[in-house]
Amino acid sequence: MPIRNIAIGHHHEVTQPDALKAALAEFISTLIFVFAGQGSGMAFSKLTNNGSATPDGLVAAAIAHGFALFVAVSVGANISGGHVNPAVTFGALVGGNITLIRGILYWIAQLLGSTVACLLLKFATNGMTTSAFALSSGVNVWNAVVFEIVMTFGLVYTVYATAVDPKKGNIGIIAPIAIGFIVGANILAGGAFDGASMNPAVSFGPALVSWSWDNHWVYWVGPLIGGGLAALVYDTFFIVCTHEALPTTDY
Repeated sequence: MPIRNIAIGHHHEVTQPDALKAALAEFISTLIFVFAGQGSGMAFSKLTNNGSATPDGLVAAAIAHGFALFVAVSVGANISGGHVNPAVTFGALVGGNITLIRGILYWIAQLLGSTVACLLLKFATNGMTTSAFALSSGVNVWNAVVFEIVMTFGLVYTVYATAVDPKKGNIGIIAPIAIGFIVGANILAGGAFDGASMNPAVSFGPALVSWSWDNHWVYWVGPLIGGGLAALVYDTFFIVCTHEALPTTDY
C-alpha cells in the first residue's frame, strides 16, 4: 500500500539549504497565487460597487485562479515541486514523495504566503475586505465537504498524472497548465456553492486577515481527504514498480 511509503524524515532536514529554498519557493508561489486570485475577487467587487455575485464574477474568478496557478506552479516546479497547496503536499506525503518534516515546512510557508498576500491586498486596496470562503444559501457543511473532496481529488489526481508519475514522459511539460485548468474548471463547477477552495492555504489567509472562521474546517477536511484519496488511488493502481529484465548471458 502507498501509505507504507510515508517517511517522517530527520529533524536536521529543516536546516538544510535545499529544504529552506524549497520552503521559500512555496511561500513566494502561494503569495503570487493568492494575491491574483483573491485580488481578482476584490477588483470585481470594486467594479460592481459590492454588487451581488454574478456569472461574470464566477468566470472571472475561474480565469484568474487558473492563470495564476499555472504561473505559481511553473515558477516553483524546479525548486520545490510547485505544490502551492497543503492538500497537494499531503497527497505527496501519502505517496511517499516528500517527508513529513519537509511537508510541515511547506505547509508553514504556504500558510504564510497566503496570509502575507491578503495583508498586502488589504493595504494596497486601502482596507478592502479579503473575503473568507463561505457556503452559499441552501448549501450545508456536508454538501460543501463533498464538493471539496471531489474537486481536490481531481486536482491532486491531475498533479500525480502530469507531474509525479515517473511514466509521465513529455506530458510533464504541460503539468502546470493542466493543473491550472482543472482548478479553473472546478471553480466554474463549485464556486457558486462553496467558493471552490481546494486549498486550505487559500482559505486560511482571507479567514485570518478578515477574522472570519465560519465553517472554516470544511476547507481543511474536504481538501485533505480529497488529496489523500487521489494519492492512494493513483499510487495504488497506476504507479507500479517495474523490474528490468536481467541481461542474457551466453555460456
